[in-house]
Amino acid sequence: MTSAARTARSSSRKNPRPQGAGAEGSGEQLLKIGEAAKVLGVEAYVLRFWETQFPFLRPRHAHSKHRFYGAQDLQTLRLIKRLLHEERFTIEGAKKYIREVGLEHALSAKPGAAAAHLEAPGAGHAAGATGASRASGAGSDSARRALAEVRRELESLHKLLED
Repeated sequence: MTSAARTARSSSRKNPRPQGAGAEGSGEQLLKIGEAAKVLGVEAYVLRFWETQFPFLRPRHAHSKHRFYGAQDLQTLRLIKRLLHEERFTIEGAKKYIREVGLEHALSAKPGAAAAHLEAPGAGHAAGATGASRASGAGSDSARRALAEVRRELESLHKLLED
């Protein structure tokens, strides 16, 4: 075997890109998990974990089981990172937000829009006081009463335990 053939063979082992993708395929640049993690500023295990938590996050896999992330995957990962790290969502909260508004809308939303969505559910539909907003005000009154009742009960239990 010539040295050129050996070099080509060893480089193909080091960088096994999925067939039909990459520079010679569709023109889309695919990144390995470590490369994608570096671009995003997180560790590779974080990306693996996010894959288990967000079912719509499915990178391509090579025959060698290596993960390859395309531009759309990176955009989705940036959204997840923004929701979790910058906007301080829990994983469940981020899943709920994406489920409610849809992945495409979430990807196109400006940073901070997710928090505004959760702070004012239904507020984007109409300006001013509506029947829905009045109903939510009535709901908060009953919630306050329920919490006050629970507090009174806890205080009485606390007094019993002190004696």
